[in-house]
Parts: sequence; structure tokens; C-alpha cells
Amino acid sequence: VQLQASGGGLVQAGGSLRLSCAASGRTFSSNPMGWFRQAPGKEREFVAAISWRGGTTSYLDSVKGRFTISRDNAKNTVYLQMNSLKPEDTAVYFCAADSRGLRVGVHGREYDYWGQGTQVTVSS
Repeated sequence: VQLQASGGGLVQAGGSLRLSCAASGRTFSSNPMGWFRQAPGKEREFVAAISWRGGTTSYLDSVKGRFTISRDNAKNTVYLQMNSLKPEDTAVYFCAADSRGLRVGVHGREYDYWGQGTQVTVSS
């Protein structure tokens, strides 16, 4: 089972990026999925999560109104559209899947499958 995150890169402040996370080896279409990030010297933090149907989402306060999580269960893929990026959004972004639960979790311990991470760098 693999979660492959992609779409990271270098962007100027105010710019946009769209992250993708494609799952292979099993389907997560019935499971919540999420995005976390970790900046240098900081702990991993929750960014966004989405329920299996996409009807429920949750966001870190600092990204509300700027980031949008979505999913395409037919493609076994979750997305994170990031707009109005700020330098403080710079981090490695990880996607995760919770194969054991139904609720949208905001803690890393609630997820049991993790992608390898994709670097997002926002320059000022």
C-alpha cells in the first residue's frame, strides 16, 4: 500500500499550488483522509481532513479560507488546493489515510497510512 504525494514546489507569496495524493495497493474510498505538514524544527501539524464522501471537512485555523481539501474516490486520490500562500506555509506536506475509522480526525495518531511527503516552499 502506498500513498504518493506530489505537486509541491517553490512559489512566491500569494501564489497557489495543488497537492495530490494518489493511493495504490488498496482503496481508501470509504475512509477519511488528511493532510499534515512539518516545518523545519517544528512538530508535525494537522492541515486538513475530509470524510470518505467528502461531505465533512476540517481545517487548521490558519489555512481556513485559503486551502481546500477534496477527493476523487474513483481515482483513489485526495487533493489540497492551496491559495494565497504565505511563507509560514513552508513545510513538507504529508497525506494520510485512516483505514480504521469513519470520523474526520485532526490528530496524526488517528491515521495509519502515510505518504512520503512533498516539499512546499513559499518565498517572501
